[in-house]
Amino acid sequence: MEKDKVITAKGLTKRFGDFIAVDAISFEVEKGEIFGFLGANGAGKTTAMRMLCGLSLPSSGEASVAGYDVYRQTELIKRSIGYMSQKFSLYEDLTVRENIRFYGGIYGLSDARIKEKTGLLLQQLHMEEQGNSLVRSLPLGWKQKLAFSIAIVHDPAIVFLDEPTGGVDPITRREFWSLIYAASDRGITVFVTTHYMDEAEYCHRVSIMVDGRIDALDTPERLMKEHDAASMDEVFLRLARKATRTGE
Repeated sequence: MEKDKVITAKGLTKRFGDFIAVDAISFEVEKGEIFGFLGANGAGKTTAMRMLCGLSLPSSGEASVAGYDVYRQTELIKRSIGYMSQKFSLYEDLTVRENIRFYGGIYGLSDARIKEKTGLLLQQLHMEEQGNSLVRSLPLGWKQKLAFSIAIVHDPAIVFLDEPTGGVDPITRREFWSLIYAASDRGITVFVTTHYMDEAEYCHRVSIMVDGRIDALDTPERLMKEHDAASMDEVFLRLARKATRTGE
C-alpha cells in the first residue's frame, strides 16, 4: 500500500508584485520521511516553507499539509506541525522545565501529559540535572537539541526545521541528527533546510531550488549518480551556479 502523503504541493506559487519568489513548485512528502529542502540564498525555500507552515498565503497553486488546505485551514496546520527556526526559539530567561511546560501548554497538552513528557524528555537528552537551569546557561548544542525536542513534544505529524544545526560543532550535529532519525522512526515527517551538504546526504530525499523552482528532486544517491558527483556538495554547486538571483 502506498505510504501516506503528509505534504503535497502542485504548482505552488508566491508572488510579491512582479517578483515570483516561488514559481509553481510541485512535490510530495511521505509520512516519516526526512525531506531535505535545499537552495542558495534567494532560491525561495524560506518563502515556500512559510506557505507550508500556514504563515503566508500562496498566490496560486495547491498544497495540503497533514491533510489540511494551505488556503482555508492554516490554523489546523499550525496545530499539526512543529517548527524550529535557525534562530534559537526558546526563552532564555526561563528554566529548561519552564520552557517545556510553556510550550506543552501552547500545544494543548494536559498538565499530566506535560509532566510525563518533561521527565521523558530530560531523560532522553541526559539533562536531568539541568532541568532547573536557565536556558541561557546551556551550551549552544544543548539548546538546539532541547529546542528540537520541544518542537515535537506534542507528537506532530510534521516538524519543519530551518537550518537547525547552524553554528554547532560536528559532534553535536551528529547527535542532533540521531534525534531526527528517532523522530522519523516514530512516524514524524521531518522537513529540513540546511547549508551543510553532508547533512543533505542523511535525508531520505532531497529537493534543490534554483531561482524559485525545484531544479532537482531525488534520493541523495541518485542525484550524485545523475550528476556524476562524489558528494551532495558537488551536486549543489553545479545546480546553484545556474542561479541568477541572490538574497531572500
